[in-house]
Amino acid sequence: MFGLFCFLLIFILVDLFENLDKFIDKNLSNLLIFQYYIYFIPEILKLITPVGMLLATLFTLSRLITYNELTAINSSAISIYRFSFPLMIFGLIITMFSFYFNGWVVPKSNSEKLRIERTHLDKNKISGVIQNLHIQDSENLILALGVYNESEKKASNVTLQYFDTTDLSKLIYRFDVKTMHWDSIRNEWKLFNIAERKFDSTFLRYFYIDSGFASEIADIGKIYLSPSHIIRKQLKPDELLLTDLKDFINSMEESGQNVSKAKVDYYSKISFPFANIVVILFGLSLSFGRRKSGVALQFGISILVTFIYLGFIKISQTFGYSGDINPILTAWLANITFFLIAIINLFRVNIFWK
Repeated sequence: MFGLFCFLLIFILVDLFENLDKFIDKNLSNLLIFQYYIYFIPEILKLITPVGMLLATLFTLSRLITYNELTAINSSAISIYRFSFPLMIFGLIITMFSFYFNGWVVPKSNSEKLRIERTHLDKNKISGVIQNLHIQDSENLILALGVYNESEKKASNVTLQYFDTTDLSKLIYRFDVKTMHWDSIRNEWKLFNIAERKFDSTFLRYFYIDSGFASEIADIGKIYLSPSHIIRKQLKPDELLLTDLKDFINSMEESGQNVSKAKVDYYSKISFPFANIVVILFGLSLSFGRRKSGVALQFGISILVTFIYLGFIKISQTFGYSGDINPILTAWLANITFFLIAIINLFRVNIFWK
């Protein structure tokens, strides 16, 4: 708790000094600034909980070393693994709590924080009217929306281009739609004033359709895009609940889109809480066999290890986003690497402990 409080205070103070001029320029009230940082706290806690766990492990074992408790434990023929068991149980409890906290509580608070930024700071804004939006709806369909109105769930000057699945450079159909309305009852788009152009090897054929639902027009079929998908594409992954992010990924996969980046973000949300267990093991492997050390050194080691760990995550995410590494492996790579290092070091220390 001491570690979390210290790191939380540092985060808030650094961010406050960085954004103070923006708060003043936008005339934000003290109450609104206070609300902003209240909503920011869960995101900070998500990041610093592993740091606090590592600091707590180092501090606890340092106290035991200072008062020669580890010597007494060793003399009682208690192994490192048995000694570490209660700490690991505590780490597992914190991990389970963090899994729920990071997956459901943090996104809600992030959403409120970003709402304040969009409303009062003109940051990360989501426009109610979007222009010139191009979306790959499926493997061979590209949707171009001239203007989309979120409040009316209506798009105008829409173009649908269907390509040959065997040769994606070959255009098969093109539909020019005057307006497209979302039907909330049927959960699909209704199209009005449709001009269809059908291309084949020798000539172009032109058809005109007055109106109809997309699924009822043979050459169009199902359009996977929905109003919620349009908004979600503009949201940050940090403000999507874990279940919502999963649903978003599934819908993108059904439409044949590349979901590498979204999958990395999703699996990272699952893997990050387990860092609490990994850092406990890492702290144990660092502490055993060391002599007495001050709080400043423990604090420094916690900061150093955490920065290396977070840096490792960011580097692996870069390769995962590009699709060079499997998204699941990308999300778990840092945990696996540090876990193996901790286990090897702990095994080595255990030989000398005996």
